[in-house]
Amino acid sequence: MVELISVIVPVYKVEKYLTSCVTSLMAQSYRNLEIILVDDGSPDRSGDLCDTLAAQDERIVVIHKPNGGLSDARNAGIETAKGDYLFFLDSDDTIHEETLEILWKNLKENQVDISVCSYLAYFEGKTSIRYCLNKVLKK
Repeated sequence: MVELISVIVPVYKVEKYLTSCVTSLMAQSYRNLEIILVDDGSPDRSGDLCDTLAAQDERIVVIHKPNGGLSDARNAGIETAKGDYLFFLDSDDTIHEETLEILWKNLKENQVDISVCSYLAYFEGKTSIRYCLNKVLKK
């Protein structure tokens, strides 16, 4: 059985980026996902956009709540999550189409509870690797 991964995306003032973020999740090669969009009382059209995106993919769940901040939004997502694993993604970010599959395979192949990866940061046309861990840590 392929395990469910719950992806939690806090949403606040990101209507410019949200579609790209969610599209990158919908395109994942690992298909057994629950995408939880937590509208944290955003004053722009982000909340409406969450609902529009949810209508396009049955894996998307939307939570609308009063603004409580990033941690509160993530906690609301955790309370709703049904997955075997959690993945947190900021709503102004995107991920490569194989990210979740690679992370899940690393969990299984190494029999660990947490899998992490490097990421690229794009600023004004410049790209840099911000984090890199090339080893497996076990108890």
